[in-house]
Amino acid sequence: MFRRTFLTKTVAASFAAWTSVPNLSAQQTFLKRKKMIIPTKIRTGATVALIAPASPPTLAKIEKALTNLVALGFKVKEGANLRHKYGYLAGSDEERVADIHAAFTDPEVEAVWCVRGGYGCTRLLPLLDWDLIKQHPKPLIGYSDITALHIALYQKIGLVSFHGQVGGGDMTEFTLRYISNTLMDYSKRPSPIHIFYQNMRKSDEYEPFSIHPGKAEGPLIGGNLTMLAVMLGTPFAPKFKDHIVFIEEIGEAPYRIDRMLTQLIQGSDLKQAKGIVLGIFTDCVQKGDSPTLTTNECLKDRLSALGIPVYYGAPFGHISDQCVLPYGIMASMDADAMEFCLLQPGVY
Repeated sequence: MFRRTFLTKTVAASFAAWTSVPNLSAQQTFLKRKKMIIPTKIRTGATVALIAPASPPTLAKIEKALTNLVALGFKVKEGANLRHKYGYLAGSDEERVADIHAAFTDPEVEAVWCVRGGYGCTRLLPLLDWDLIKQHPKPLIGYSDITALHIALYQKIGLVSFHGQVGGGDMTEFTLRYISNTLMDYSKRPSPIHIFYQNMRKSDEYEPFSIHPGKAEGPLIGGNLTMLAVMLGTPFAPKFKDHIVFIEEIGEAPYRIDRMLTQLIQGSDLKQAKGIVLGIFTDCVQKGDSPTLTTNECLKDRLSALGIPVYYGAPFGHISDQCVLPYGIMASMDADAMEFCLLQPGVY
């Protein structure tokens, strides 16, 4: 009943068709130049693999993920090592790699959903068989530590994957809307992403603000700030030039955010990005009474001088209400209006 009601409401929302998007030929040229692989949409009734490529999930988290995915209308196949633990990891590197490979090569599985983030995905990148995954492209969904897998999939083989709610996260009406319209119904797209978020402020950290004015278009890349920073200097370092970069973080003091942004500015081509969209920086406050900038002051200090459009407050990050962001897909942003929008589907 819940799923039927949700899908009915979604269809009734009458989102604009993808064919109405301007400059489609330029976007198609980009995809051809990058040799992007766009995965098939996830059908209602499809089998979805549930894996833990980073930290070990609790039994409660696994059960929540199973309930969430079944409510979406999917059948769930657990990774063979989903319930394994190796200290702060969800099994050994070899076990977690095996679950990723199995999920992509299993002919019954149409999508790969991560149960949670945490830590451990960067350890797997040199061990993954990228050609094997390329031969069996499917949507991969998750965020936080899963950023490492997204960046590598996009840059190594051009596979569109999806920064979105993990299987064991909260599936609010807002989040479900974006899962349906980005992963399941490729013929529709949401209106500019800020519209549905205007009345969902929960605290000051949700309040949007513009850091540098302007508009931009470009393919999407980004994710968790910590992951973007720690990947610098590796063969999998993110390349930001000509992209719209989306960034979020949780639980980091402002001076640590400063340090990571400074590392990105000095150690990558972030200055050559088309623009930056910041999500919600959850619980990023200085503990104790040490002198500090606020997170907002830190973000303005570090990013305003780049001279590209930047704004804060988009609905993604370590929060319940999340949009879904496809890596490598063209998007537009308006830092003055504090909105951005997908310009083409991430599935077909």
